[in-house]
Amino acid sequence: MTSIDTRPDPPKVGGEREQLVGFLDFLRATVVLKASGLTDEQARRQLVPSELTTVAGLVAHLTFVEQYWFAQVLDGKPDEWVELFKEDPDAEFRIGMKTPLTQLIADYEAECQRSRDVAGRLDLDGTGTTAKGQPVNLRWVLIHMIEETGRHAGHLDLLRELLDGSTGE
Repeated sequence: MTSIDTRPDPPKVGGEREQLVGFLDFLRATVVLKASGLTDEQARRQLVPSELTTVAGLVAHLTFVEQYWFAQVLDGKPDEWVELFKEDPDAEFRIGMKTPLTQLIADYEAECQRSRDVAGRLDLDGTGTTAKGQPVNLRWVLIHMIEETGRHAGHLDLLRELLDGSTGE
C-alpha cells in the first residue's frame, strides 16, 4: 500500500461513546487508506460481477450513508438525494464512477467530519427519525455505521488486493 497508515487506534479502555466513536473512526480511516493512492481508472475498475462494487462506488456510497444517518436522520437536514433516487436507486454508486477519486476521498472525509460534529452535539440516547418515520438513537446509528463501514472496508480490502496486490488490515 502506498499510503502511510495513520489510522487512530480505538481505545481499549474507555466509556461506551469513546469506544464506539473510536472504532468508527478507525474504520473510516481504513476506507481512506484502502482507497488512497489509486488512479481514477483503478478506482472505477469492475473486478467482481456487481458493476457497482468498485472502489469509487463504495467510497461514494459510504459518503451518502454518512450524510443520511447523521445529517438527515439525526440532524434533521433535508434529503438532497430523494429526486436522484427516484430516477436511480443506485445513484450514489454511479456518481462515484464519474467523480475523481481524490474528490471522492475529500468528500468522504468532509462528510465524516460533519457526522462527528452532529454526533458530538448529541448524547447516545439522542434520537432522530428515519425516512420511514422510525425513531432511532445515536447509539444505534454508531453501531450501524460500524457495521456498514466495516463491511465495505472489507470489500475495499479485497478490491485493493486485486488491483495492486496491497494487503493489510
